[in-house]
Amino acid sequence: MSDRDVERNVNTEQFVATLRRIADCLEGDDNVRIQVKGQRFTIPKTASLSIEHEREGGAEELELQLRWNND
Repeated sequence: MSDRDVERNVNTEQFVATLRRIADCLEGDDNVRIQVKGQRFTIPKTASLSIEHEREGGAEELELQLRWNND
């Protein structure tokens, strides 16, 4: 699935602002327009939403995922 796989580290303020903007768009039944590492894209309001928790050894990870297809 990976034509592009980037991760951007952010501070708490940036993380909260991004989550809040995504949540506001989803609650308002709107598409989400976002930019990550120089690439802008739109997450449609029909995106599938999931929460994933991973644990391996002493490390844990929580992912809030939004998935969609570009048709």
